[in-house]
Amino acid sequence: MPSQRSRSIICFSHLRWGFVFQRPQHILSRLAAEYDVHFFEEPVFEDAAVPGLVKETPAAGITVVRPRLPRTQADSAEIVQAHLLRSYIAEARLRSPILWYYTPMAMGFTQHVTHSLCVYDCMDELSMFAFAPATLKDRERMLFERADVVFTGGRSLFYNKRRHHENVRCFPSAVDAQHFAPRAVPEPGDLRSLPHPRFGFYGVVDERFDAEYLRSVAQARPHWQFVVVGPVVKIDPQSLPQASNIHYVPQRSYDELPAYLHHWDVAMLPFALNDSTRFISPTKTLEYLAAEKPVISTPIADVVDPYGEEGLVGIAATPEEFVALGERILHEGVSERWRSRIRATVREHSWDATVAEMGAELNRLALAQLVAR
Repeated sequence: MPSQRSRSIICFSHLRWGFVFQRPQHILSRLAAEYDVHFFEEPVFEDAAVPGLVKETPAAGITVVRPRLPRTQADSAEIVQAHLLRSYIAEARLRSPILWYYTPMAMGFTQHVTHSLCVYDCMDELSMFAFAPATLKDRERMLFERADVVFTGGRSLFYNKRRHHENVRCFPSAVDAQHFAPRAVPEPGDLRSLPHPRFGFYGVVDERFDAEYLRSVAQARPHWQFVVVGPVVKIDPQSLPQASNIHYVPQRSYDELPAYLHHWDVAMLPFALNDSTRFISPTKTLEYLAAEKPVISTPIADVVDPYGEEGLVGIAATPEEFVALGERILHEGVSERWRSRIRATVREHSWDATVAEMGAELNRLALAQLVAR
């Protein structure tokens, strides 16, 4: 049934709604209070599939739409998706929706869509990720020409993208502070047998994760326990370091993450320094801090500035520096002054406030269009 609300967003994402809960889910689930959100995922190819759309409603105001295509149509996938999208828009009676892009690759099948506004929420420099499509940069240039506004997920991306568009707004990763706030929660069963101290990471384990860095730290302190929670993608799981004090936990839901975090002594961001991490702004930085856990990170630009420079996160360029920082944290703990500063920082970076500012920009652009008519 079509919605009674007149305002709608069609989002095109390279990430699946049910994968790791991160920026798209935080933003769009809040925008769903005012808009009907239609979240188009990348297609799933199956041997005997009949072209069609699988629809789900994971939350109020959110419809997830997943194209299901036969493998034999992989080469013509964009043509088929354009047809499916056209039919979906007609069926749902979406009149001049806002088009919201996380992946420029969707430009290949969406150029026909009549829309009121176009938003490019650039959360990563996807062209630098492993297995990025060769045409991605060309598609992004097309998206820059179409977009009314470009949001960026961090400062590094902002400085990079503002060269390509006249209306670029920086909205760094934020946090749902209440979700991660310190509180008594049951210890997850797969942690109970692990002694302390525990150093933990949660997130996608891919080419951005510095496996050798972790290997060296774990070897240097065999009595420290290292917990890595999350899916392994785009890399061979066998390439990850194996040791009695390194523990891999499969992906856990967003609701389960605080229970892990609250039972660690130190949170860590062991990211590699390579092209894929040059512009990242890890969402988990503020989540770790909201739980009032000390954090050690490799020198990722958007972590160093502002969190490292403000003394809120420890920066360790080498495994030796990580060990030294870890020893100091375990010996000294964290001060009440640090906790007070963390609470103030977390309050200033809420997803609610971020989405409110985004919504204000959408309203400003819509009004400008009305005035220009």
